[in-house]
Order: sequence, then structure tokens, then C-alpha cells
Amino acid sequence: MAAVNDFVLELTTVLGSSALGGFIANRLRQPVLLGYLISGLIIGPFGFGLVQEIENIKSLAEIGVAFLLFTLGVEFSLTELKRVKDIAINGSLLQIGLTTVVVALVSFWLGWVDQITEAVFLGAILSLSSTAVVLKTLTERGETNTVYGQVMLAILIVQDLALGLMLAVLPALNEPSNLVTALLTAILKAVIFFTAAFVAGYWIIPPVIKTIAETENSELFLLAVLALCLGVALITASLGLSIEMGAFVAGLTISEIDYADQALAKILPLRDTFASLFFASIGMLIDPQILWQNLGVILELVILIMFGKAMIVFPIIWGFGYSFRTSVLASLGLNQIGEFSFVLALVAFESGLMSRESYLLLLGTTAITLVLTPVSIKFSPRLVEKLLNLPWLSQYLRSRQQEKIITLPDTISNHVVVAGYGRVGQIIVKILRDRAIPVVVIDNSEAAIQRLRQEKIPYLFGDGDSDLVLEKAHLETATALAIALPDPASTRILLKHALAFAPQIAIVARCHTNSEIDVLTQMGAKEVIQPEFEAALAMGAEILQTLGTSRNTIDSAIDEIRTDRYLSIRPELTLTSLAQEIRKTASATHNQWLTISVNSPLIGMTLASANIRQLTGVTVMSIQRNGETIYYPQADTRLEMSDRILVVGKRKEVALFQDLLQGNLSISNIKWILLNETSLWVGKTVLQLQQQEQIKLEALRRQGKLIRLVKPETILEAEDYLLISEKRDRTNSLQTQFD
Repeated sequence: MAAVNDFVLELTTVLGSSALGGFIANRLRQPVLLGYLISGLIIGPFGFGLVQEIENIKSLAEIGVAFLLFTLGVEFSLTELKRVKDIAINGSLLQIGLTTVVVALVSFWLGWVDQITEAVFLGAILSLSSTAVVLKTLTERGETNTVYGQVMLAILIVQDLALGLMLAVLPALNEPSNLVTALLTAILKAVIFFTAAFVAGYWIIPPVIKTIAETENSELFLLAVLALCLGVALITASLGLSIEMGAFVAGLTISEIDYADQALAKILPLRDTFASLFFASIGMLIDPQILWQNLGVILELVILIMFGKAMIVFPIIWGFGYSFRTSVLASLGLNQIGEFSFVLALVAFESGLMSRESYLLLLGTTAITLVLTPVSIKFSPRLVEKLLNLPWLSQYLRSRQQEKIITLPDTISNHVVVAGYGRVGQIIVKILRDRAIPVVVIDNSEAAIQRLRQEKIPYLFGDGDSDLVLEKAHLETATALAIALPDPASTRILLKHALAFAPQIAIVARCHTNSEIDVLTQMGAKEVIQPEFEAALAMGAEILQTLGTSRNTIDSAIDEIRTDRYLSIRPELTLTSLAQEIRKTASATHNQWLTISVNSPLIGMTLASANIRQLTGVTVMSIQRNGETIYYPQADTRLEMSDRILVVGKRKEVALFQDLLQGNLSISNIKWILLNETSLWVGKTVLQLQQQEQIKLEALRRQGKLIRLVKPETILEAEDYLLISEKRDRTNSLQTQFD
């Protein structure tokens, strides 16, 4: 009885500390799994020692990992798997093999290991990445359905499937004579299992789940789902394969049946609960004393491994035809050491292929890479943006892009650009094509591009938020842009870049959460569509029509809700929630707080009349005034002296706005001017213009592309738009010189 009480006490301690650690991490705007990891370190045997029986916790943690892989199998259906099958199979095997070979050769050459068998084992350990951490991070960020999210998960799934083969083959390295037998046995077991899973998934499991669902008893349904998940996992374990493989395959078997969503809804709470135990158990394995004594070596290993794995993964993904952005994001998301590497490392240690010191160093290094993974995924979009701004890389990608996109006529106009060809994008394109409206689709999925080719729809292959791609879309002559991307961050970046190309274009964006409605509207979207609200409005309209309400009355009520940005039906947000949303959005790009000085020309002007976004490119996210904060200020918000304004934008844009704010420029002295064909300045350089006219060229818009940092030697061309600023009011007279 005492043992049971001790176990319950330790389980309660782990769950309670995980909840506290997750809460603190959330308040610090960090992924909650970091809180789980740190809480495990604190309460574990190397911390305060509140939990000593780690094996009991680890057993429950394995259930959490099984649930994680099961839900992944349900969500990552066979249909989705087919979209990335090439990178999933060929790319993953290439990544595992290449990582193993590189690590084995380097470690043996540097003398880290004494035998080549040890080097191969170490390479296999480092070839695995963390499905649990990456999946949890992508889920929290709402990026599991993005292209790079799908690519990462596809590679991770195959890595998990390969774990069973590694566990069967690698221990035989000590006895080369048994190597072939072990390999053939592992392959035979895998073939038998997958054959049985296919048969069960097609003929047995669907009717059984259907029969249980027809009882309409939620308890029975949950028990059946749990039995399926853990039962298949135990079968794979008995075959010498991984529990995780069985759980994932169990999820796949029900992913295509009608009750998949119901099963997913039932298992999610249990998944999150047990997953927290898994991350806490990893934290318990970390020995702070070992970390401190070998801190320099471990940090060097962390840097070497995370950088090295990214450099191996990147060319593989890029070589399969994915965009530069997708390749970088995926490689930075897969550059950690996986949690299942702990299993392989333990096998290596018990087999005498790894010393105790190396084993402990590997545990510490692995734990740190897992902790750094959410941070790496969070900041990788910023890194991509900085890389894409490098002139030499931009030029190379531009030349490479020419080979990937369909040629669009330079004279294309009055068309609609649709970014994203998923389920939403396909419907939008069909509606437009049925009405003979010209369409250009942007997508970075090879499967989507193949469908577009077959349907003879003009397309651009690449990331929708890439300047290289947008330049080819001819936004300056388009009538509208529909953003139907699955990634919130890409949606915001695309919106900002699109307005830089074509400030007057009408943009309709799909949002993923309620908070994005205000963010995207503030950033310049004409309409922001929230799918859940639209579904509710459609259902409400049908009910009202059934009750005899006139169509005009229904349309009027719906239009009022949409015009008000769903405010009347949105859950009321607290000021704390609004502040968190603003900080999260602002952190994704350069942001700065600025104060309106006493001499600022913006005092008394509304945001609309100041035309700040078009003139400078920045977006005003919030205003602090008299101790209160105005979040997402409306266009009619009037600026006052001493207001503190939070603006987001590129550094050059913020600097230009700062000049405007401080009175170095005035609204009347900063204007966009069109350079006509008859202008005397056509063919002259920017330097000549600035010297002779005593003005400053802040920006140049050429063929729809906005250039903020204009080189002095740039030659001016007809149809260029020049953003000119000067201290004296001469821009009106200058326009006549440019005509």
C-alpha cells in the first residue's frame, strides 16, 4: 500500500510541477514543453529529488509518446502522406544514411571513438530527430499543415519507423556474423506487421469501430480507441519493433474512416496529459553537475550537431524541389537529437559500444538540443528573411526560380492572385474560373503544382511570401489577392510584402485564430475571413430562412457582423490577452516604440489622413496614451502629443517613420511621384537627382517591386514611382519637372 501511495505522490508531483512549469513558460511567451522539461529537472533525482522512481514515470511517459504518434497518424492521413511520399521515403532514408556516414567518419577520424562499429552506432543515434518535440511545437504554433510542417513530420515518421530496424541490427555490430540474420529478421517482422496492419485497417478495424460508435456510448468508444492504440503498440513491441511505430500505424488505420475526428477528440486530453510526463521524464535525466563540469564540451557538441544536421538536411530537402524557405525552416526544425536516441544510446551503453562518460555527455547534449528546438523553430522565419535579403543569395534564387515557374505574360492584368492551393484555395480558384476571371495561383507543393499543370491553371511555384515569387505575379496590375495559406506567420509576411508591391490592391485573407482578425486588418487586409465564424453564419442564415425570415433581412444581419469584423460574436478578450497578441505579432518582425514629440507634424492627424503605411511602410499596432493602451487603433484614431506608438516594419521603414514623427519631414514634403516617359530625369542616376534637386529619395517602386534602400548609381526609368522627401515644400513643383 505504501508503494502505491508513493507512486501516486510522485505522479501528482510530476503533473503538478509540469502544470506550474508550463504556466510559467506560457507567461514568458515560451513553448510550454520547455516548462515541462525544466520542471522535470528540478524535481528529478539530480534536482531536489522529489521524484526518485523515474522508471515508473517513464513507463507512463511511453504511453504519452504512443498517444502522440497515434494522434499524428489520425491527423496525418494516407492522403496527406502521399503528397510528401518522395521526401518521406527517399529523403528520410537519404538523411538517415548520410547523417550516419558523416558522423561515423568524423567521429572516427577525430578519435572520439576507438572502433568503426562504435562510430556507426553514434551516427545512427544522431541521425534521429524528435517527433514529440517537433510535433508539439508545430501544434502549438498551428503549423502542422504547412508545407515545411508536413515535410518535417514525414521525415520524422520514417525515422521512427526505422528505429525498429536499428534496434534489431545495431546490437549485432558486435557480432558481424549475426548481422545479416538480424537484418533479414527485422525486415521479415516489419513486412509481417505492415501486411497484418493493412488487412486489419481495411477489413477489420472500420466495422468494429463503427459497431461501437453506433452504441452512442462515449465511454465504450474511448475504451475501444485506447485499446486499439496501445494494443497495436504492444504487438510491435513484442515483434522487437518500436511502440511508437505501432501507435502511429494504429492511427493511420482509422484516419480514413468516418469516426476519425471523434477518436481524435477523445484521445487529445489524454495525449496532452501523458505527453507532459514524457517531457518531464526527459528533464529528470539531465544531471546539472555533469552539464556544469563538461559545459564547454557539451555546448561545442550542441553547436556542432545542430549546425551539422541542418547542413545535411537542407540540401536533401532542397534537392527534392522544395523552396529555399521550406528547406531552411525544415532543416532548422530537424537539427536536434531525438528522444528515441535515448533508447539507442542505452542499448549502446549496455552493449559496451559506448562508455559511461560518453553516454552521460550524450544525454546532456540531447536534452539541450531538445530544449533549443522550440526556440530554433520560433526564430527560423526571421533567419530566412535575413538570408533572403542577402544580395548574392537573392540573385541566385531569382535565377533558380526562373526554372521552376510557368512563364506568365508581362501584359497580364485584371487578374486575381490566389496564394495557397489547398482545400480553401481550390474552391476560390473554381469560383473565379467559373466566371471567366483570370487567376494566378502561388503554391510551393509539388503535388499542387501537378494538379495546376493538369488543369492548365497559370501558377507560380514557390513561397507566397517570397519577394522573388510576388515579383512575377504582377500584383501591380492585379485586381485582388486571396491569401489561403495554412501558416499564420506566412500570411502576415505575404500581406506586408504584397502591399509593398501594390499598395492599392484589395487583399482578402483567411485567418486561423480570432486574434489574427485584428492583426491582419491592421496590417492592411481589406477583408479577413474566419472559417468557423463563416460556417456559423451560413448555418444561422439557413435556420432563419427556414423560420420564414426574408433574405434581405438575413443578408443585412450577416453583412453587419462581417463589417464589424465579427466583434459582436467574438469572445471578449481581456486587456492581458490583447497585450500578449500584440507582443507575439510584433516579435515576428522588427518593432519599436516611438513617442510623438511636441513639434511632430502628426499631432491632430488621424492614421488615415497621415497615410503612414503607404508613405513609410510601417504598421501601427498600438498606442499608449495617459496610462491606457489602444490596441489595433482604427483608421479614424487621432494622434496626440506624447502618444507612444508601437510600429512594426523593416528597419529602413521604421527609420523613415521616425524622421516623419520627429518633424524632420512633414506630411506635405514626403510624396510618391510618378516619373513619366517625357521626364528629363529618365536615364539619369539617383545621385544626380538628389544633388541637383536637393531632395532625398526614400524609396523606389519599379514594376510593382518596392525598393527601400536605393543605390546612388541606380538609373531612373519611365514609370518609376519615387518616394521623395525634403525639408522645403518643393515636391509639387518637382512633379512638373518629372512629367
